[in-house]
Amino acid sequence: MAVLDESDELVAEQRLKNEHFDELAEAYEGSKATLEATGNYFVIYDTRDQHLDVAVDDPRQTKAIGTAEVKNDRLDAKLLAQLCRADMVAESYVPAKDVREIRTLAHGRKRLVEKRTDFKNEVHAVLDNQGISYDWDPFTPSDREKSHEVDLTPIGRTLLESFLAVIDTLNERITELERLIEETGVAEEETQRLMTIPGVSFFSSVLIFGEIDRFDRSEELVSYAGLDPVTRGSGEKRHEGGMSKQGHSALRWILVQCANVAVNQVKDPYLTRYYARLKRKKNHQVAIVATARKMLVSIYYMLTRKEVYDSPGVPG
Repeated sequence: MAVLDESDELVAEQRLKNEHFDELAEAYEGSKATLEATGNYFVIYDTRDQHLDVAVDDPRQTKAIGTAEVKNDRLDAKLLAQLCRADMVAESYVPAKDVREIRTLAHGRKRLVEKRTDFKNEVHAVLDNQGISYDWDPFTPSDREKSHEVDLTPIGRTLLESFLAVIDTLNERITELERLIEETGVAEEETQRLMTIPGVSFFSSVLIFGEIDRFDRSEELVSYAGLDPVTRGSGEKRHEGGMSKQGHSALRWILVQCANVAVNQVKDPYLTRYYARLKRKKNHQVAIVATARKMLVSIYYMLTRKEVYDSPGVPG
């Protein structure tokens, strides 16, 4: 922590612990403060925001922080205080507390699903390494018995049963989180509208929830998600490349997943035609990212106008 007076002089400096937050906020009641966005900044923000005018700095955008040759906590704290006084902080968006809680649950579920996929890959590796050919699914209850009948070495058997047991535990925890996510977010009108979009599930809607209404234009939202194409030009020639991948990675990821479901499983007529036309000219990756971008633009107008999804050009 660094505190500057009106003359830009350093008047206090301290390495903070959790028990200092309340005391600090009360001591400087009404002052402006800047907090660097880190993995645990929400709890610090909530404590200080009750007493201070708090801005959260995005270090990726604050070039003075990101490109400093000498970098340590003391220098960063003083520099943040100076930027705060000069109103030069590149602010990071802080969602409302209820939105953050729902989203934290959704991100937790995502992490468990990723871990489950890792262990499923380990099961496939054990069977492949033991030379087992199989056309059944070792993860479904109906086929689980077959996994006990295959001819494995003792080590292979131990690994297989260990991995399957972990998968079973993860399945239970994922189900519990999904139930809690639904209980927490089901009353939100925004998630209900989002689920009218082909390819958007309840889980997907929770990750998208709370991201739209602060943008004045759909282009700003697309850029925030990192789905805007990178444009390179020289003279009069311009070329649009792949997506920028700058911004909210989780939002970008879930939109691409939703687009894949919309065109490959649900087969929404509008999005599927758009995807197919681009795929013929480009490739799957370019086409699916463009489809995700188009879906996000639709989401922007749906939520700002408080409308449900209506596939353009399709009756109904």
